[in-house]
Amino acid sequence: MHRLKRTSLMAAALFSGVLACAMPGAGQTDPSAANTSVAQTVMAAVGLTQRASLATPLPPAAGFTPATPTRTITITPTPTASPGVTGIPLGAQISVSVPTNCRTGRGKVYELAGALLVGQTVPVYARDATAMYWYIRNPDAEADFCWVWAEYATLSGNTFVVPVYTPPPTPLPTFTSTPSPAFQASFTALDSCSTWWTDIKLKNTGPIPFASIGMTLKDMVTGTVVSSITDGFVDNTGCSSSSQPTLLAGKSVTVSGPAFSYNPAGHKVRGTITLCSNSGLNGYCVTEPVSFTP
Repeated sequence: MHRLKRTSLMAAALFSGVLACAMPGAGQTDPSAANTSVAQTVMAAVGLTQRASLATPLPPAAGFTPATPTRTITITPTPTASPGVTGIPLGAQISVSVPTNCRTGRGKVYELAGALLVGQTVPVYARDATAMYWYIRNPDAEADFCWVWAEYATLSGNTFVVPVYTPPPTPLPTFTSTPSPAFQASFTALDSCSTWWTDIKLKNTGPIPFASIGMTLKDMVTGTVVSSITDGFVDNTGCSSSSQPTLLAGKSVTVSGPAFSYNPAGHKVRGTITLCSNSGLNGYCVTEPVSFTP
């Protein structure tokens, strides 16, 4: 009796399976598709496990401290050109046949900044409106720029695209005053040797030596005018004479004036004396009036 029940149950289950397969609209199961689905599920699970293990850092070994990686960045400064200049070379270059100064501005009134030497070639960044000065990077200090004179320069490359740079106005030059020549003159004596003349003492009170003298005297009583020009300084004593070529700064000398053909004693005399640093009354000259009564 029990065996019959088990057989009936098995038959019923088999019959139910057959009905399920034969029912209209029931899906057919592909064994291979099922196997593929299972395999994909297993692979996905393995992949998740691997990614989880990679995402979790391993603990450091005992006694080991991991170093923190550092990154060093080196920045090289780029020279900055003056306002109005891009600071980018445009292909033009300059060289010189004679060592040429490079200055902070156009002209000798500006300070020296460096020099462009023979054999050096540097980029050109700008020029002035006359094309007589070129704006370059300083060969002696690459972080700066300076102006070089074009007199001994040779340009190469595309100079047509070099911009014109107009810098601030040129500063007024600083002049160093030259000390002025100066002297003092005073009457000392009346002397003669067939003619008459006056002796004048001269003292150089300036910094410049004198090498020539011109003297004009007028007798205010008779109206007679006498003159002389002499290189060096001659002192007549009676019928003899002595001379010296220059009157040095701070020194004194006695000179004889132009001669009168008569004795001017007691007559008021006025005139001028000119001393010059070079012979022939040339160079630095200074003139002083004189007035005396011999």
